[in-house]
This record gives sequence, structure tokens and C-alpha cells, in this order.
Amino acid sequence: MATGGGRAFAWQVFPPMPTCRVYGTVAYQDGHLLVLGGCGRAGLPLDTAETLDMASHTWLTLAPLPTARAGAAAVVLGKQVLVVGGVDEGQSPVAAVEAFLADEGRWERRATLPQAAMGVATVERDGMVYALGGMGPDTAPQAQVRVYEPRRDCWLSLPSMPTPCYGASTFLHGNKIYVLGGRQGKLPVTAFEAFDLEACTWTRHPSLPSRRAFAGCAMAEGNVFSLGGLQQPGPHNFYSRPHFVNTVEMFDLEHGSWTKLPRSLRMRDKRADFVVGSLGGHIMAIGGLGNQPCPLGSVEGFSLARRRWEALPAMPTARCSCSSLQAGPRLFVIGGVAQGPSQAVEALCLRDGV
Repeated sequence: MATGGGRAFAWQVFPPMPTCRVYGTVAYQDGHLLVLGGCGRAGLPLDTAETLDMASHTWLTLAPLPTARAGAAAVVLGKQVLVVGGVDEGQSPVAAVEAFLADEGRWERRATLPQAAMGVATVERDGMVYALGGMGPDTAPQAQVRVYEPRRDCWLSLPSMPTPCYGASTFLHGNKIYVLGGRQGKLPVTAFEAFDLEACTWTRHPSLPSRRAFAGCAMAEGNVFSLGGLQQPGPHNFYSRPHFVNTVEMFDLEHGSWTKLPRSLRMRDKRADFVVGSLGGHIMAIGGLGNQPCPLGSVEGFSLARRRWEALPAMPTARCSCSSLQAGPRLFVIGGVAQGPSQAVEALCLRDGV
């Protein structure tokens, strides 16, 4: 696997989406990139569904979603793509769950969530879909955990999260689902918790050392990384304002502790609302917002072998608030905001995979 500098990576530019959008839901299935819903130029949720054939590099328009929505979660279950939650045209959280049947090119409604929710985190394991947290119509963060059984088309309740939140980052590692951060209203959450799928119990791990909104999170080689974001002032610091940071904090799953990396190992750019992923032995930080008046196009990677940040090829289209998805040797960056909602579809690739 490539672990060298920027020369090990390159950008692949795909034909732009027919519909520009931000907060779109993305999935990769059988050589097709699906982009579902999101918000268009008018700022309203879309019912538009489109797919990019990776072999021919052509876009096809699919049957529209039965429920227009933005910010939904998606899970691939064999030949189906399950779309969960989100926000509708009235800016209200959605309970509807719908499945796109790829072989038939049509949508089917599935059992709804027990409670309408946006910002739901989803994880698939062994054909079961776990939905964690969210924000309901009353704007209160939720602690509910539900599991969807496709054969019975039903949601079952599991023990609730210790810390209610929405928009959290989730990682499946072994038989545990790790839940990091998220928000409660406008406030970022520092909680880090794990759900044991076999014991059906929650464990609280030490919280994030610093409180940051719109940070990026990734897991690689037994470590969880929390990067950048918008630093929030302390409760007694009335004169400080939120500010962009290049903070890097790392949790060692084996030793159970956080390390705040020194200044020499912080990201090169201060950024928030950016794409994060793990590719080719690097933790990637792509685009986002910083102290500049427009979205960032810079890209950097933290080499896990060399323990240092390296400059990587810049984004062809500078953006923030992008949807992202990793498929094999590609980290897709989809839509988002440039000067407005973007049509751009680009992938950072290992050079062997271009």
C-alpha cells in the first residue's frame, strides 16, 4: 500500500452531477455511485435521485425519492439502498424509511422510524441496520438506538446511548459501534462511547479533550482521530469567539486514552466542515472552511507510518459541506458548496487505482 507523499495520490474528475446539491445522501453499489436528495439552489430538499455508472462515466436519472429529503443516512443492503431519516421540505425531521431496489429501478416504503429524526447515524453489520441518535421535531437530541431487521421489516429498540446527540461520527470496529461527538442543539458534544453488539451494553470512554464544532473524524490502525473544527470558547470566557483550529487529537483503542498531538503535528491548515477519510496509509483532510473568504481547496494527509502531515494535490474544485464516500482506492467528494451548491464529483485516488 502506498505510504509515500503527495506523488502517491491523484484526483480523478468525473462528469458533474446533472443536479447541483449540498447535504446529498450517497451510496456505492455494484459499480454505481448513487446521489439521493439533498438541497438544491432554492435551499429546499430534493426528491431527485441520480446514479453515475463508473464503467461508462455517464449519469442516469433514477425514479425520484417518495419523500424529498436532505441530510438522510443511507445503507447498502445487497441489491437495495435503504434511506433513513433526514429533513423534509417543511424543515421538519423525517420518519420515513425507503428502499431503492436497484434491479427493478423503483422505490418501496419500509417500516418508519419509531420517531422522526434528522442527523441519524447508521451502521450496517451482518445485514442489520443500526440507527443511533438524531434530532426530533422538538429539536431535542435523541438517545434512542434502533436496529432494523430487513426480513421482518421492523425496527427494534436497543439500550439508549448514554449521551443523546445528533450528527455523530460512528465507526464499526470488531463487535463494537463507536460513537464520537455530534451536537446537542448548537453545542458540540465531546462524549465518546461504544456499544457492544454482543453484550448489548454501552461503555463510556474518556471524552474529547477539546470542544469543537464541525470537526472531522476518522479511524485507522486502532486509533480514532478528531481533527480541526471550530473551537468553542469556554463557559466563562465571555469575550472569546469561535475560531478555526488545526487541532489533532488521537484516541488509542488499546490503551483507552486520548493524546493531543503537539503543535508540530497539527494540520497545516486550520479548517472546519471538511472531508476526512483514511486512504493509502494516510488520514486525509480535504477542503472545508477556514479563515479565507471562500472554501478551501487544500488537501493534506497525515502519514501513519511517518507520523507527519504531507501536502497532497489540491482539490480540482474547492468546496465545503461535501458528501463523501470511500470505495476501494477512491475517496469520493460529492457536491457541497463552492459559490453555491455544487455539481462537482471528484475522487482522491491512490495512483495505482486511477
